Amino acid sequence: MEKTVPFDSSTLDGLLQEYPTPFYLYDESGIRQRMRDLVQAFSWNEGFRQYFAVKATPNPRIVSMLRDEGSGADCSSMAELVICDRIGLSGESIMFTSNNTTSDEYAYALQMGAIINLDHPNLIDTLLAAGGMPETIAFRYNPGPERTGNVIIGNPQEAKFGCTRQQLLAGYKRCKELGATHFGLHTMVVSNELGVQSLVETAEMLFELAILIKHELGIELEFINLGGGIGVGYRPEDTEVNLEDFGARVHHLYDNKLLPAGLKPRIFMENGRTITGPFGFLITRVINCKETYKKYVGVDACMSNLMRPGMYGAYHHITVMGKEDQALTETVDVVGSLCENNDKLAVDRALPKVEVGDVLVIHDAGAHGHAMGFQYNGRLRCAELLLKPDGEVEQIRRAETLDDYFATVKF
Repeated sequence: MEKTVPFDSSTLDGLLQEYPTPFYLYDESGIRQRMRDLVQAFSWNEGFRQYFAVKATPNPRIVSMLRDEGSGADCSSMAELVICDRIGLSGESIMFTSNNTTSDEYAYALQMGAIINLDHPNLIDTLLAAGGMPETIAFRYNPGPERTGNVIIGNPQEAKFGCTRQQLLAGYKRCKELGATHFGLHTMVVSNELGVQSLVETAEMLFELAILIKHELGIELEFINLGGGIGVGYRPEDTEVNLEDFGARVHHLYDNKLLPAGLKPRIFMENGRTITGPFGFLITRVINCKETYKKYVGVDACMSNLMRPGMYGAYHHITVMGKEDQALTETVDVVGSLCENNDKLAVDRALPKVEVGDVLVIHDAGAHGHAMGFQYNGRLRCAELLLKPDGEVEQIRRAETLDDYFATVKF
């Protein structure tokens, strides 16, 4: 089964004449439509908002595009806050969810008016030192043995994120005493989840916790952030989450649990992967083929361009351009040039006969792809391009140069 691409061979040929491989190519139409589909799925909730997880694709042009579609930004670092600041996002359009956070980071987030989502009550003092208790505060909940996670985040009991139920209640109580008047709740239990039931169970858990918080503390949560975690169908046979079904099932829970308890919170989400992931492609060229105990296809991209396969053993589908209809006659490892044996973009992958000069399209690389890049072996980060709805292509990040690499050192 083959995956499709939103560009034709002539478009790609033109780009290859202008830009050296490897490079990333994002599909603007696909990203905008996915954002609209998510908003539509939760349109029943007055005040619903999606906060794009900037960490997934931290390019200002992408974040600006989603801002224009009504998205806020979910930030976890100073640099991500700076991106928002420079493109004009501020106030409640920013959710600042970080862990092991410094006072400087909190000070900047407070200056921008961001919603502060605390990882643990022990960060209250850090927040106070940074500028005081804001009117609006939220906490990240870690359900521990209540839930099971998945390979990316891990089981909640083993995860470094969030706080326990008792810590959560103590944190709300102290923040209320310190002057906070508006409260929210957040969790992030799974990542890259294709099972709707798991996502719905997260909503149910948070809704029941919201009722407990009202009963125990008299606090009526004004928003509940369901987190992100909606997965991507990386394999051709995968079935992606039906957003309309997901929204409808959360709506049912909302009406049957929260409304009878006198609660009408806004629903927030902070998806990154599902918004940009399927609409980004890593374009790379075959530069070497060899056979020892296995067959290897060497390309000019490497793990520093796309870390997920080497880090998680993640699958990314690969199309050999111009050979989409040919039989899959070879089983190969697609590898880069790093001095690490896990520098593999695919392992034991069935492909058509591949030759030096062939162009490979690596699918579903639009999230946690370029963002996780690094410079081991002096490999430079590649360019990012945006395919616009009219067919034009805009460079939204140039490729790094050796001057960039050496800019911070002294010889």
